[in-house]
Amino acid sequence: MKTNPPASLWIAILLAASIAVTTGASIQSTSKSNSKETAAGDLKRGKYLVEEVAKCTECHTPRDAQGQLDRSRWLQGAPIWITPVHPTNSWAENAPVLAGFPSFSDADAANILEKGVGPRGEVIRPPMHIYHLSHEDALAIVAYLRSVPSRSQ
Repeated sequence: MKTNPPASLWIAILLAASIAVTTGASIQSTSKSNSKETAAGDLKRGKYLVEEVAKCTECHTPRDAQGQLDRSRWLQGAPIWITPVHPTNSWAENAPVLAGFPSFSDADAANILEKGVGPRGEVIRPPMHIYHLSHEDALAIVAYLRSVPSRSQ
């Protein structure tokens, strides 16, 4: 003879299912939130590394008539304003546009920032420093540079 489970068992099953669904939704919502927070954190960290640590703006942002960085052309590329102490054949005359990072893929950026090697295998020319950044720092810098509007945007 078949017997139906007691009502309390059904209530327990429904309660467990409800908790499982709610917990799953909460975990999914948290992971989406965390990825947005991570992206914002990467941008903030990338900005800090670009502007405060590496000082990329000093060479990659044009200057106004008073010699101050022109904020309206932030990271838009500029003539190199410093000269080497000793003659250097490979000294770069212009710093490329970094805003939007238009000329480089993420892989190019990683090679430049982690190994000091350009997109076609060339060694980075002075006065650019050769950095040996971690992959995470390189990605944070790329995220920030891609967020800076370029003249063409």
